[in-house]
Amino acid sequence: MARSAGKPTARPRKRRAAVRAVATPPVALALQGGGSHGAFTWGVLDALLEDGRIEFEAITGASSGAMNAVVLAEGWRRGLQDDGDPRTAARALLAEFWRGVGAQPSRFALAPALAWATPGGGGQNSATLMFDLMSRMFSPYQLNPFNFNPLRTLLKSLIDFDALRSAPPFKLFINATNVRSGRPRIFREHELKLEMVLASAAVPYAFHAVEVDGEHYWDGGYMGNPALYPLFYGTVTRDLLLVQINPLFRDEVPDTAQEIVERISEISFNSALLFELRAAAFVQRLLAERRLDPKHYKQVNMHLIDGEEALRQYTASSKDDTSPSFLQQLFRLGRTVALDWLERNIEHVGRSSSVQIIDRYL
Repeated sequence: MARSAGKPTARPRKRRAAVRAVATPPVALALQGGGSHGAFTWGVLDALLEDGRIEFEAITGASSGAMNAVVLAEGWRRGLQDDGDPRTAARALLAEFWRGVGAQPSRFALAPALAWATPGGGGQNSATLMFDLMSRMFSPYQLNPFNFNPLRTLLKSLIDFDALRSAPPFKLFINATNVRSGRPRIFREHELKLEMVLASAAVPYAFHAVEVDGEHYWDGGYMGNPALYPLFYGTVTRDLLLVQINPLFRDEVPDTAQEIVERISEISFNSALLFELRAAAFVQRLLAERRLDPKHYKQVNMHLIDGEEALRQYTASSKDDTSPSFLQQLFRLGRTVALDWLERNIEHVGRSSSVQIIDRYL
């Protein structure tokens, strides 16, 4: 269905000096989740922070998108606390987080010496298929009875949740899925705890459901990847910037069992987002036709940093590849795409949409 490995489709640009003068109003940032592909979003955020022209009023995120959001917020908070540059501090903490992810075990790390294993390439291999099969025969409660989660230790070492709750630099909306009710749950910055971030990334086949206040939660991507409605109702800004890392389109029809499973996963993790985007497009059309009261519904300027073309070369199973070389490859891709977006679309922020939802998603 997709190439098992590939080189970046675009060359990274030469590093340029940051632009510190803020020339645009704040945006609401929406970060998709997607396992190790969240390193692409890391690259996007690094470029936006280095450029310096975009401020953030709020961030919504699911799974790895939620982790990027919380790490960014903590780095920004530290920079303000130390009377330094919050953007530089945020970039440094994001880099430290993803270095930590690269040091964690993954499926590929369990069989690095096998000739058919391709750590760093984001490929599909026998080790991947074996562990995927095991995850469908045995639950994480059987395979991981002690509920070991390396991300717990990493996040705990990097995030001062007490300080972040007390002085959040912007609004946070962390998405999780209630296991019993099937409803989305949005955790806010003033209540944020480690368990809430872990809940947002608790893929059912890999991790135990995470308990928060007597309820159990799975990955937020099932009900919102990420949830957009908090940004419509809980922010002042009219500009929404979505960083999309899960491909909507595939050129080929999957014909192997593994490809079919992976494509179903991609479709399911995009379905809630598509529903919200279609609803938003409908509201925007009614506003344009003056059939809704603008006092109760706001016009939204929609922007998209799209990783689809860059990430389509990788299979969905590559989301489990946390090898440092692969994460760095994704980071460079994210920076390249973000810098291109800034060059082409920064003038739209605060003025108009730079992507038409109806044309793209309907």
